[in-house]
Amino acid sequence: MKFNRLLSDERPHRKGFCALLDEEGGCRIYEQRPYVCRTQGLPLSWWEENQEGQIYRMRDICPLNITGPPIESLPEKSCWSIGPHEQKLAMLQKKYGSREQKRVTLRSLFK
Repeated sequence: MKFNRLLSDERPHRKGFCALLDEEGGCRIYEQRPYVCRTQGLPLSWWEENQEGQIYRMRDICPLNITGPPIESLPEKSCWSIGPHEQKLAMLQKKYGSREQKRVTLRSLFK
C-alpha cells in the first residue's frame, strides 16, 4: 500500500488538527484524500436499495461537524449528493468489505 511508510515511519500531526497534515499544514495524502475531505465535512446524501428492492435516501455527516439541527431536518440542497462513482465505491465496500462500516480516527492508523 502506498501509505504504509507514512503510517509506520512518520508521526501524526499534533492533536486538534488532521493527523495526516505535514508540519507546514499541507495534506500528506492530498492526491488520494478521502471523500469526506473532498467535501470538507458537508452533510452527504445518496440513494440505497434495501432487500425488498425499495429505494430510499440516506444521509451522513462527519461527527466532528454535527452542530445545529439534526441532519434529517436539513433541506436537500444543504446536502452534498454523492455521485455515481462514489456510489459504486460504497457498493463495492459493502459487498467485499466488512458489513459493519465504522469510523476510525486517522490518528489511530499510525503505528
